[in-house]
Amino acid sequence: MSNLAKLEFTTLDITGKNYLSWILDAKFHLDFMDLEDTIKKANTTSSQDKAKSMIFLHHHIHEGLKIEYFTVKNPTNL
Repeated sequence: MSNLAKLEFTTLDITGKNYLSWILDAKFHLDFMDLEDTIKKANTTSSQDKAKSMIFLHHHIHEGLKIEYFTVKNPTNL
């Protein structure tokens, strides 16, 4: 239960049924953290910013999706 208190918004459900609201929340939060360019297709952001973005996004997806996307290194692909 303590993990839920740390989340800024609801995690992405494994079925994807809350994808639209999740992606909007994720974009707003990444924009606030000045990381919005990390999820654009033609980005030239630093590897550190991409890593920060990946850590943030991984904290907000279902455990089953974390396993599925374990090897993904680019937040655009996530």
